[in-house]
Amino acid sequence: MNRHRVPSACVLPILLVALLVAACGPATGDLGGVPAPPLTEQPPSLELPSEEPTPGASTPGETSEPGPSPAATPGSTPGSTPRSTPGAEPTSSGQTTTIRAYFFLGSFVDNAGLVPVLREIPQTPAVGSAAMSALLLGPNDDEMGARPAMYSAIPEGTRLLGLTINDGIATVDLSREFETGGGSASVVGRLAQVVYTLTQFPTVTGVQFELDGEPVKVFGGEGVVLDEPVGRDDYFDQLPAVFVDRPAWGGVLANPARIVGVANAFEATFQVRIADADGRGLGQKNVTASCGTGCWGTFDERIPYTVANAGWGTLQVYERSAEDGSVVNVTEYPVWLTP
Repeated sequence: MNRHRVPSACVLPILLVALLVAACGPATGDLGGVPAPPLTEQPPSLELPSEEPTPGASTPGETSEPGPSPAATPGSTPGSTPRSTPGAEPTSSGQTTTIRAYFFLGSFVDNAGLVPVLREIPQTPAVGSAAMSALLLGPNDDEMGARPAMYSAIPEGTRLLGLTINDGIATVDLSREFETGGGSASVVGRLAQVVYTLTQFPTVTGVQFELDGEPVKVFGGEGVVLDEPVGRDDYFDQLPAVFVDRPAWGGVLANPARIVGVANAFEATFQVRIADADGRGLGQKNVTASCGTGCWGTFDERIPYTVANAGWGTLQVYERSAEDGSVVNVTEYPVWLTP
């Protein structure tokens, strides 16, 4: 039986319902009203991911289809402006915390894969459970209505039953619905979503799964072996060729922009382009990951750009074809630009 290496494919969109989660009181805002069952985490709190500001509860609308070259690259058409102008500081101070959930972003060029989205939640010591709550609720209307659209591989009705964290390993207990339906790509995709969502926290290095309180050794009808904790590198095949972990879809792009992620690009080289809402280029850079051409390498780059006013724009990453120099493996999404 294969452990998890199943080729990625387009996963059928699955709409999710609101679920019971462990939190310290009802969640509000993007997460909706969420009751708080008596679930706890051990230890009671997690180290938060590094600071990442969010434009607020409003999210941008659709982005246009990629063009054949950077000169004809897409912009994003904002559906709204943030309810409050984003500043340099993240929203993790005061009464709220910004966390991420990971969904699949479709692709017009056969380059679909996981991307992070931001959720602003009330502060809670059970931040890992809150992140799982956001994941199980699924993409919001703007994310599902974007072009390309966002979707989740997690089956409808999946409930979070418990979450414990010990010695860097998160043990997540989900209801049996999590194991139902879908083919091999869907099965591996849903596991990857949970793993990436929980490992956003620096103190979590691996994830173990339980279903209705029972440890999982073999998952689903596809026979995915889960006999030991799994981490992010076990699910690289669920990522686009260039995976940007920061900034998130719809997040604030600082200036200079910090672009962080992993890539499996030809000769480890790819391009980053920042455009305004009309598609005009504001900044561009060739980036070299730490490994490429058959291996996944990391990157952490800062790219200055020039924009007169804050507003929605587009972050685009792509490769140049080794055969003819054309643009391939395009991933793009809206970001909030800052002067």
